[in-house]
Amino acid sequence: MIATSVGRLLALVSLCVSLGGPVAPVLAQDVAVPNFFDQRQRLVKPDLAERGRVRFLTTTDFPPFNFLDARGQLAGFNVDLARAICEELQILATCQIEAMPFDDLLPALRRGEGDAIIAGLAMTPANRRETTFTEPYFRYPARFVTRRDATLAEPMVESLAGKAVAVVGGTAHAAMLRAFFPTTRAEVFPTREEGLAAMREGKVAAFFGDGVGLSFWLGSETAADCCAFSGGAYLSDLFLGEGLSIAVQPQDGDLARSFDYAIGQLVVRKRFSELMLKYFPYSPF
Repeated sequence: MIATSVGRLLALVSLCVSLGGPVAPVLAQDVAVPNFFDQRQRLVKPDLAERGRVRFLTTTDFPPFNFLDARGQLAGFNVDLARAICEELQILATCQIEAMPFDDLLPALRRGEGDAIIAGLAMTPANRRETTFTEPYFRYPARFVTRRDATLAEPMVESLAGKAVAVVGGTAHAAMLRAFFPTTRAEVFPTREEGLAAMREGKVAAFFGDGVGLSFWLGSETAADCCAFSGGAYLSDLFLGEGLSIAVQPQDGDLARSFDYAIGQLVVRKRFSELMLKYFPYSPF
């Protein structure tokens, strides 16, 4: 079974519809840009001149990472990242990016119809047996959202002790809340919208959930600047997965390391930060 990071249950494809329309602009200086790349690594610049073309495979249903824009063109953070990687490796002229249904990605890679998958393929044991992954370039954070007139400060485990926190039942975030914040009272809701409504009405002290989806909600017209993140971003391989990386064929480890080198250079040159600011105007971190 093919799985994406956090099981694709975050349903980012519906953000702009279900969370309230367009995102309000946010000043760049207010946006936190994380760096998941270990700059202590000493990677040698690869030479891919003899390789010929490099074909990235992605999907169109995972915004803001990959989607079709208003003109029907393939767009998104992953798409721009793939192009930036090719430019950094000086193979832009021979790079291709093709979109297909998610379930077709691994079979296409096996058949040699692509060289890399950049579409949120989870780094599960099963997928590791069939592919080689780059280092993660993005991690999913969990965040607390509170009303602006009732923000809470770190350490959140103390600020939330004995308080009710809304969370969607049956999710990784519900399990994470209970494990990381055992002194809070988890108030389980069937949907994110209901949990956020309870938080806005003051029935609970905070809402705990996916920082990416919540960042778009906070910047939306629906939120109307009512609320803000409280505390920091929480990461967990156990509950939220290892994040996003690029998958290549098992024998193609050199290509994966080439991508790692390119991403490292993009981080150093601040181009990675530019991509984050472009697609995450209200930072989930």
